Amino acid sequence: MKRLMRSFGYAFNGIGLLIGREPNARIHMAAMCCTVVGGFVFGISASEWIAVALACGGVLTTEAVNSAVEALSDAVSPERNPGIKVAKDLAAGAVLLAAVSAAVVGCIVFVPRITAYIYNV
Repeated sequence: MKRLMRSFGYAFNGIGLLIGREPNARIHMAAMCCTVVGGFVFGISASEWIAVALACGGVLTTEAVNSAVEALSDAVSPERNPGIKVAKDLAAGAVLLAAVSAAVVGCIVFVPRITAYIYNV
């Protein structure tokens, strides 16, 4: 049980590092908070909540992996290294793909509701 609790401690520490040290993660968290508020305001369905939760989780997960790749790369090779640049670029690309996918989910879920609100007020 101690090992399990220690593992959770490390995980929560990682989340704290992500939010505390990574400006892009804070931007993603702010967008996620706005999305959650929007979900409550517009009363999205359970399946839409699932899509939103998976999209948000995917963005934060890829941001965490990207940050880990960057930190490890910088520790292993502080000087410029073409191979490490490829790894960093791939990790950053993964974040972009996740963010674009999340934006598409957000548009599918929220644009019809926002449009209906604007034109029916």
